[in-house]
Amino acid sequence: MQYLPNLFFAIALIVGLGFFVMNIRKISRNIKLGKDVDRTDKKPERLKNMIKIALGQSKMVKRPFSGFLHIVVYVGFIIINIEVLEIIIDGLFGTHRMFLGFLGESIYGFLIGAFEVLAALVFVAVVLFWLRRNVSNIKRFLSKEMKGWPKNDGNYILYFEMVLMTLFLVMNATDPVFQQAGSGNIISQFLTPLFDGFSPEAVHYIERSAWWIHILGILVFLNYLFYSKHLHILLAFPNTYFANLNPKGQFNNLESVTNEVKLMMDPDADPYAAPAEGAEEVIPEKFGASDVTDLNWVQLLNSYTCTECGRCTSACPANLTGKELSPRKIMMDTRDRLEEVGRNIDANKGTFVDDGKQLLNDYISPEELWACTSCNACVEECPVNIDPLSIILDMRRYLVMEESAAPQELNSMMSNIENNGAPWQYNQQDRLNWAKED
Repeated sequence: MQYLPNLFFAIALIVGLGFFVMNIRKISRNIKLGKDVDRTDKKPERLKNMIKIALGQSKMVKRPFSGFLHIVVYVGFIIINIEVLEIIIDGLFGTHRMFLGFLGESIYGFLIGAFEVLAALVFVAVVLFWLRRNVSNIKRFLSKEMKGWPKNDGNYILYFEMVLMTLFLVMNATDPVFQQAGSGNIISQFLTPLFDGFSPEAVHYIERSAWWIHILGILVFLNYLFYSKHLHILLAFPNTYFANLNPKGQFNNLESVTNEVKLMMDPDADPYAAPAEGAEEVIPEKFGASDVTDLNWVQLLNSYTCTECGRCTSACPANLTGKELSPRKIMMDTRDRLEEVGRNIDANKGTFVDDGKQLLNDYISPEELWACTSCNACVEECPVNIDPLSIILDMRRYLVMEESAAPQELNSMMSNIENNGAPWQYNQQDRLNWAKED
């Protein structure tokens, strides 16, 4: 019977980690549904980006207040969870505060003391985040795409963090051995008097309960990430590493179209000549994107990494002028459609069965796409280098090249360029008449 708690702990750990690995494999499978794109170039620059933006939080602090709070939560939560290693060892082998004997009282006390201070700071920061989301009426948290689950999800995570930090401090406050040592109990010593009226047995049960709920809560939290926007905790690192490093005004061109233009511009080229022997002409099966499988895998990674913070939407000039476009919604819709495709594959034993839906029209409307000014404000604002504009442009490319569904104004402009060599409806010979006017 004495080994029963250790066995239960081992089972919980295996189930929790196993479920997490299974979910990560699903995410990886879904991301790989995207088209291939080469992001293996400029490795030193990519590594620098990842360290600076994902680890160093450099873009978060552009908005100082929320940026500082995020750094507190990020650093605190990561560092405090180092103690999970000790909890795992204690849980598997039946020891108690294994690192105390290993590190010595002074070093251990310093570490736990730092953890307690960070836990208190994280708790305060999380409360402020909750107030910002639910009381302060900040516009970017009140958009229509933030109703229902997205709003609740943000709050659930905050509640999770409050509870986990509280359990950590209660666990320390109700540990007589730790408190009597008087080293590292910087915050928990002020909670200890709350339990003075309890018997030693009751205090022991409270300490054990806090210990168990803390570690089980961490395992639940780990697996909740799969269903939450907080998946960015893990994906921000690969997302910033594989981000587009080209200048923001540089758009990609379709290779097949580029080759056609080069052929047209070459006076010596024979447009009717047969391809050279051994040459393989690459013709895309579809121009642009109408569904998630038409996007590349980095764009799909972007959708899973989206934090739903709304900085992109709050900087979008189209959204600010009342247009339907919200770059955050573009990313959320892409992720929701990708999840739907993934569930379809799971339900049909690894094969996608046409469900009559697609990203275009069923999730994202042409009105949203054509509202975009291609200014890159959303890309510049994103704290983890997500690129909503690339998805918008690929879907607009599909509308123009596959559906011939460009707005009338754009069709007129393209016709004028084709016929007159300019966007205006003037004969080429008359284009400089304005210069002759008095």
